[in-house]
Amino acid sequence: MTNESLAGYANLSLYTAMAVFTIAMVCHAVYLAALLPARDRVRVAVTDRDRELVGAGAPVPTEAPSTRPELSSRAAKAAGLASTTTWLGGFLLLASVVLRGVAVHRWPLGNMFEFAVMGSMFTVLAYSIWSTRRDLRWLGLFITGPVLLVLGMAVAVWYTEASELMPSLRSYWLVIHVTVATLATAVFTIGAALSVVYLLKDGFERSGRASVLDRFPQTPAIERTAYSLHIVAFPLWTFTLIAGAIWARQAWASYWNWDPKEVWTFVIWVVYAAYLHSRATSGVSRQTASYIALAGYACIIVNFAVVNVFFVGQHSYSGL
Repeated sequence: MTNESLAGYANLSLYTAMAVFTIAMVCHAVYLAALLPARDRVRVAVTDRDRELVGAGAPVPTEAPSTRPELSSRAAKAAGLASTTTWLGGFLLLASVVLRGVAVHRWPLGNMFEFAVMGSMFTVLAYSIWSTRRDLRWLGLFITGPVLLVLGMAVAVWYTEASELMPSLRSYWLVIHVTVATLATAVFTIGAALSVVYLLKDGFERSGRASVLDRFPQTPAIERTAYSLHIVAFPLWTFTLIAGAIWARQAWASYWNWDPKEVWTFVIWVVYAAYLHSRATSGVSRQTASYIALAGYACIIVNFAVVNVFFVGQHSYSGL
């Protein structure tokens, strides 16, 4: 089988994964939508029961009804299909990454297109593996949606034909430095999704409005989980920054060149360091800290979607 055929199969796996993720995203949305009728039925049932108790002379119960009734059949089916298709999409991305690497005879992280595909694979597989230990069906839409958007950008904007690496990239540091950066970005992505959910749920709770978010875990639990993920991702990003400096010394005879990509990588590190510091400071609210975390993720988006594409420097090798 020729390298061109392998590259074609890699693209086919990618396109199929995008179709599968579209189904997964719709199923996750249907699952969330199906939660609202179930919640309303519980409220009606509790109201009828209270009326019977009051009619019999009993006091009205003061405890709030449970916000976690049994899932409706529609919600259960949608959740099952969403989980299956998310796993399938992750394995299709894995196949695409492997086939691309075999086709080019190197580690498939030489340009923005390959980075986006592998980053999406890490994100989906990390979420899917984590979901085997915890019930994360409520988070699925906030994972598959952004992943599908990134893959769309990879195909439409960042696509690069399978080819050899630039001389400056032909180093074992490509495997170490860029892989860790990709993994850190994947963990940051899940952490950002949790931060968004936390801020949305907190906002609805403060306003007193009911929403499907009432069926999600409690806001402190969501925020703590997001914080835990950032604690994991931050050392990975720190290693990325240090490893990049070492690689720069080997490739360009200097640890630091004030290249736009180097500077922005450090900016991301500073913002996330500020988030972790604010999270550990008693005088800073959890909401403010979460906004800082989202600012850090916005810097990641700017780094890969703007700096890599429009800024000219020693890292201008995205293939665009």
